[in-house]
Amino acid sequence: MNSEPTHENEEIDKIKEGTHNYTAEEKYTAPTDPKILNQLEWFKDQKLGLMMHWGIYSQIGIVESWALSDQDADWSRKCIDWDVNGEEFKKQYFNLSKTFNPIRFEPEKWADMAQKAGFKYLIFTTKHHDGFCMWDSKYSNYKVTAPDCPFHSHKYADICKNLFEAFRKRGLGIFAYFSKADWHIPSYWNNQYGYGNFTWRGPSYNPLEKPEIWEEFVQFTHNQIKELCTDYGKIDALWLDAGWVCPQTNQDIRLGEIIEEVRKIQPWLLSVDRTVGGAYENYITPEQCIPDKPLNVPWESCITMGTSFSFKYEDTYKSPREIISLLVDIVAKGGNLALNIGPQPDGRLPEGAIKSMEGLGEWLNVYGEAIYGTRICPPYKKDDIAFTKKANANDVYAFKVYKNDFEKVDTKIFIPYTGPVSNIIMLGLNIPVPFEQKCDGIFVTIPDSEKKHTPIAHVFKIN
Repeated sequence: MNSEPTHENEEIDKIKEGTHNYTAEEKYTAPTDPKILNQLEWFKDQKLGLMMHWGIYSQIGIVESWALSDQDADWSRKCIDWDVNGEEFKKQYFNLSKTFNPIRFEPEKWADMAQKAGFKYLIFTTKHHDGFCMWDSKYSNYKVTAPDCPFHSHKYADICKNLFEAFRKRGLGIFAYFSKADWHIPSYWNNQYGYGNFTWRGPSYNPLEKPEIWEEFVQFTHNQIKELCTDYGKIDALWLDAGWVCPQTNQDIRLGEIIEEVRKIQPWLLSVDRTVGGAYENYITPEQCIPDKPLNVPWESCITMGTSFSFKYEDTYKSPREIISLLVDIVAKGGNLALNIGPQPDGRLPEGAIKSMEGLGEWLNVYGEAIYGTRICPPYKKDDIAFTKKANANDVYAFKVYKNDFEKVDTKIFIPYTGPVSNIIMLGLNIPVPFEQKCDGIFVTIPDSEKKHTPIAHVFKIN
């Protein structure tokens, strides 16, 4: 039949334009394994990750994968000039594998730029929902190393392998993004099954009615996850997307079974089964937003540097000031920032993104001690002042972030901190500054040299 499937899980219908809700703090299940807890402490120290959505979709500059889903056509296909029908478009999209040829891809340059920009880990799309593998998978012919992909003979053809190695050499962590859904594999989408040509986020049949087909998909998924965690070096986290693939929707891939198996190989591996909750969502992932208040569980906001997760032609990118404002807000609330950049179809990073990365790195080179390795510190964020502190030290950092180049720099800045204070250092200048402590906070006197221009932020180290 060709009718649209019904959804057992109402949460699916709340997901709009590919943006996922995130698991509520009170539903977070803390792990008990000491190795995973140690890895989470390492994760919380890193603060800044580089997220990258890159695949065949970058060639046409549209949102990754989603235009393949008829259920999501109203928003994902807005930018497509429809001179073909939906079925013809799907064929054209899947055939993008035959033109993907990013011959200007240089993983060492990407890693150098990421390190200089202050990123501490990489989250890379090994496979998005469209099923195209950016590694040499033994279990799929829909991959960057397939003979019909023109990039297959390039020295960097196994993109994941070369990218992971380049980032590891610079001491950066590796988080493998992996879509639990695969819209290319016949055991998930197949027009011979119940829903015909109609495509939605889930499988084209009811897994309860075709358990043997679903089991075939489960084994395929397990094989690919094990392959990435066995043949591609140390993986710090498996970042699992497609939250609708879960037991609550009768799409049980028995995730715990494969996670525990690969943890025999990589016992520290974090599992990020985003938006699903439970024992295998080791940290939660707000998307394109920041929680209103500090969270007392591990979390990471994934936010685009441009306006799209995937590459978009003539996109605009957030300035260093905008990015640092986001970063300070997130870190003060106890989270990490996964800042997303969509690489170009030719294998380069966009110039606008590179410029912002350079500005971010310059700032972090001076003020990074107030960001990395910190934890939440009351009063967190108050009166436009944000706070952090080192995990195992008494030093407290206070940020006064300026919104634009024209905001006035006052002679005195009020810091609403009421703890004991012996001295205050102004980072950047690295000199003590005069202060006057009141019952409700501290007035810090700004040096005259700092009033001549509006910085991105004034950062104070309170001893």
